[in-house]
Amino acid sequence: MSFFNNKPNVAQAFLPVLGLARGSLVCVCFLLSSCGYHVSGKTDLVPKSIHTIAIPAFTNLTTRYKLTDHLPEAISREFIARTRYQIVNDPQAADAILRGAVINYIAYPTVFDQKTQRASGLAVNVTMQVSLVERATGKVIFTRPSFDVRQTYEISVTNTTAYFDESDAALDRLSRDVARDVVTAILENF
Repeated sequence: MSFFNNKPNVAQAFLPVLGLARGSLVCVCFLLSSCGYHVSGKTDLVPKSIHTIAIPAFTNLTTRYKLTDHLPEAISREFIARTRYQIVNDPQAADAILRGAVINYIAYPTVFDQKTQRASGLAVNVTMQVSLVERATGKVIFTRPSFDVRQTYEISVTNTTAYFDESDAALDRLSRDVARDVVTAILENF
């Protein structure tokens, strides 16, 4: 009988292990609930008084003339698709004005075709200045004095005129990428 009385209870032996497991579970739940994860594009740090935005033609300080035509259109489409703001043509009728300037455009070959010894891939780097200003007060809502964007695209090596066709398509893709980045940066103000 004394043998059984001295034997520890099985449940008592596992209490420290159960307490540790319970404490670990509480810590894991706490860490998962406060991981800091959030969905981007859901905040809007633009003042509530802004309802309309004008996006005039961008200034062009480069030799690449078509890019400044594509950018305001692409940014306007992105604002319309993702925000509550109305895009207007007349800056005097807008609550805010988005101004931009393309200050640098560089295109260089990245891939060469071994058969023809011509470039078959190009990289494009564009540097811009972008600012969103409240028209009535002149207050700068958002500014990015050096906004860099990169895009790569392929060139058809069999057709010499395809370079220009693909170049326009690349400018369209670049404009869409810029528009997405600009609108996201404005909405999240970073």
